[in-house]
Amino acid sequence: MSRLDLEPERSSRLGFGVRLTIINQFFAPDLAPTGQLAAQLAEHRAALGDEVTVVTGSGGYVGARSPGRQTQRAGLRIRRIWTPGLGKANFLTRVADYGAFYLLATLRVLLLPRQDLLLSLTTPPFIALAAALYKLLHPHTKVVLWSMDCYPEMLERTGIIRPAGWISRMMRNLNRWLFQHLDGLVCPDPAMKSLLTGQYPSAHLGEFAAVIPNWEPGETFLPTAHGKPWRPPELEGRFVVLYMGNAGMGHDFESVLSAAERLRDEPIAFAFVGGGTKWDWLQQQRSARNLSNLHLFPYVPEALRLPVLATGDCGLITLKDEALGVISPSKLHAYLAMGLPVLYIGPPGSNVDLAIERYECGLSLRHGDVDGVVSFLRGLRQDRSNRDSLGERARRAFETAFHDGVALPAFDKLLEGVLEASP
Repeated sequence: MSRLDLEPERSSRLGFGVRLTIINQFFAPDLAPTGQLAAQLAEHRAALGDEVTVVTGSGGYVGARSPGRQTQRAGLRIRRIWTPGLGKANFLTRVADYGAFYLLATLRVLLLPRQDLLLSLTTPPFIALAAALYKLLHPHTKVVLWSMDCYPEMLERTGIIRPAGWISRMMRNLNRWLFQHLDGLVCPDPAMKSLLTGQYPSAHLGEFAAVIPNWEPGETFLPTAHGKPWRPPELEGRFVVLYMGNAGMGHDFESVLSAAERLRDEPIAFAFVGGGTKWDWLQQQRSARNLSNLHLFPYVPEALRLPVLATGDCGLITLKDEALGVISPSKLHAYLAMGLPVLYIGPPGSNVDLAIERYECGLSLRHGDVDGVVSFLRGLRQDRSNRDSLGERARRAFETAFHDGVALPAFDKLLEGVLEASP
């Protein structure tokens, strides 16, 4: 295990005054999780003295427009690239936004004045190629990939493309070329790091292939900051199982729906707040199975995020077996920050499974274990002391490992090492 995989200590040298560019299709104030994380890192680095530029899109995560083409935010230079702004409602709208961003963002990156370091996320997939192309023009620039998902693996494992087909081979060839031009790699969990470094070995990455879990800002989740819970009438008097965020192709809800059928006549409500490719299917299942205890609400503004989380009595996370190491659910960190017991249904070895095992803050189950889901939820509702105990452990996990006071110094350490390493 690299020293960068361990709980980080604060970097001994804060701020390098370097020219840093961050590339991601979404950026705050948009509600996309990757955009929020990128903004927190960008503002942190700017506060330490770096000259930070952000290349991002004008379209929002759910289709709304982000303000301004070029704006300032806490000393950042934000370059917003036009995109159709169609959001993630379906595959075609996503591809349209991706295509526009690929072309225009790549041109914008290539026209940047000389940078010391380019940090690229993976929305859209392979946008880090723009950073690698920039490095061809400026060989002394360092490139770090901050991976949030993996392609073509995601498409293969969800049946969208054929494994080992021509699309898959093309994407893997792009990855192989990209990884030979990387100076650093950040993954949110060990499973993703193992997948990427195993498939695309790059000797010069060395210790600069790091696991830094995603996080939530500690100041946002102070115990006194939660406010009044958001409580629609259909949730009144109910034990609320909360699923907040994207319900996409990497998630499986069959066990949850089967449990909801068995709990239909009990005071337990399943509240889904968000959207995604599975949303219409969930609505259809609600009607087909007569699930009066399943409630679907659209994405809420950032101002309502904490009140919605405060409504939950338990936080729900699912992950398809095939998605292990390919995506890393970020719902976990907000649940932990709010002190919610976590119910996870998915494969062992994910970031959620490992957190539950280490901090004993919930229950990790496999797909098909409907009895386990029903028993856990009934037990939580009936035993308040157990619920409180799990919640205290969840909050302790957040304070120990999943807030910005831990993650941002880990980035400082990684960036310092990458910048000081020999070309």
